[in-house]
Formats: sequence, C-alpha cells, structure tokens
Amino acid sequence: MKHLLILTTFFLPPSIFSAQPASAGAAEGKVLFEDNFQGHLADRWDWIREHADHWCVRDGALEIRVVPGRADTVKNALVRPAPPRSKTPYAIDLTVTNLSPPTEQWEQAGITWYQNGKPVFKLVKELVDGKVMIIPGRKPIDSKTVQLRLVLTADSYTAMFREEGRGEFQVAATGKLPPSEREQVSIQCYNGPPDAEHWIRFDHFRIAKLADAADPPETTE
Repeated sequence: MKHLLILTTFFLPPSIFSAQPASAGAAEGKVLFEDNFQGHLADRWDWIREHADHWCVRDGALEIRVVPGRADTVKNALVRPAPPRSKTPYAIDLTVTNLSPPTEQWEQAGITWYQNGKPVFKLVKELVDGKVMIIPGRKPIDSKTVQLRLVLTADSYTAMFREEGRGEFQVAATGKLPPSEREQVSIQCYNGPPDAEHWIRFDHFRIAKLADAADPPETTE
C-alpha cells in the first residue's frame, strides 16, 4: 500500500486536484471492451501471481479472496492491455462489493493502472484508520457495493464513484496522469487478513469511449 501511494503522490500532487461535475465522466460512447463474467473470463486477461484456489467466476461475477500483500506483491491481480488514451478519452467502469466487511488497515479492492509493468495509480475502496473510503480523494462511503468509474484522457484522470450503483456519479479526485508506452488496467484486491477468508465480488467491467470521441486504434499487445 505505501509503495503505491508513493508512486501516486509523485504523479498526482494534491495541488492539481480540482472538483468537476459528475457528468464529466459520462461513458456514453462505443463500448471498447466488456466482461460480465458469464461462466469464464473474456479473452486477453492475464494473471499476476495467480493462486487458482483464491478466485472464481460465478453468478455473473469475478470473486477474489483478499490476502495479505501490497501493490508490488499483490496476488491474483487480473490485468489486460488498455486502449491508447493518447487517441481518444474513455472511461473504465467496475462494480465492487465486499462479501465480508474489511478489517485490516489498507484492505482494498478496485482498479489499478499499470505503466511498463508497474502499478502507478489506483481507484479503490479502502479501509483507512477504521473508515471505508474511496482513494484517491479520501471520500467516505457506507455501502458494501460501489461502482467505480475512471475517466482517462491523454494526460489526465478523473476518479468517480457512486454507492450501490445508484444516482449520479461523484468525483473523488482529478489530476495528471503522464502517458507511457505500455499501459494496462487491473482488477485487484490486497492487504487482506492472514487468518480469515474475505472475498470481493467484481462485476460489470466495461471500457467505453466518451461521447463524440473518435475510435482508438487497436492495441497490439
């Protein structure tokens, strides 16, 4: 956890955060990729440090057990190539549900952004000092289910969320996200308890370009 926060702070100094309307992240354009986890994983997913007994696909969702670890030692991180954001802005949606209440400091689940094989940014639901919140932005939430939306442009991000997938999206934080040659998006969770089974349910993963944005070229990775 501390490792990833250091990287995030380097790229995203607090002075560049600014509030934006919830409509700024509307993913209304063409769907570029979608996985509703209907019995199996879609093509082009890869695992980082897979432990086959600690994940499954069932009932239209991916479930992963939260085990101890940090950003650079995470187990069962599911990654795939990201579309080139230099050509078109797009949004990544993911719904996250805690099947067990988090108990460990920095126990978390959500979206992690990779550049050249290293985690550099995250949009997650996380337990910090006894409070569940959206990181970045440290926005407190009460519900066990949250829909995350990460809006990406050529050089920036907007981190958004809405509890229980209802109502308008709220902006948690915005900032700069410098481009890189090889970028991936990951579904993952970590900093779980060593002596209890905590599971996270992930569903409705989608990447969609924003309204009126041009189609990006195909990724070759």
